[in-house]
Amino acid sequence: MELRYAVSIATLSIITGAETAILRTKTTNVPSVTKNIVSLLKDMEETMKSANGLGLAAPQVGQSLRLCLACINDKITPLINPEILWKSNEEEIAEEGCLSLPGIFVPVPRSRCITLNFIDLKGHSQERKLASIDARIVQHELDHLEGILIVDYQ
Repeated sequence: MELRYAVSIATLSIITGAETAILRTKTTNVPSVTKNIVSLLKDMEETMKSANGLGLAAPQVGQSLRLCLACINDKITPLINPEILWKSNEEEIAEEGCLSLPGIFVPVPRSRCITLNFIDLKGHSQERKLASIDARIVQHELDHLEGILIVDYQ
């Protein structure tokens, strides 16, 4: 007899509105990578894909946790307790949208290059140097973890 396991991936609701409290609250660090964290990140990935997003932060799905997803080198990358270790002085201004602010686009200045530290799904610390769109996406998602939205750049 063959055993089969059902995998349930849910699409979560994306919270919208510039004045919504959870989107304006600084998140708390994730103490450890648990099955619940991995499951939440998988659900967030499904949600991000169905919304055609380039990133998604936990507060956008109602969780005040320091975790997010970001497209890095065209691959969806889970970032747990991410922090920017270094930002270049060189900035680029580009128009950004946000899944939590549908229909709103704002020119946002971002550092062209960053060095990022984060925990991966296996609980290992990672460090990456990012540039251009990858750096922009990560900076946008990390703003969410600090309670900052693109409308704050207007």
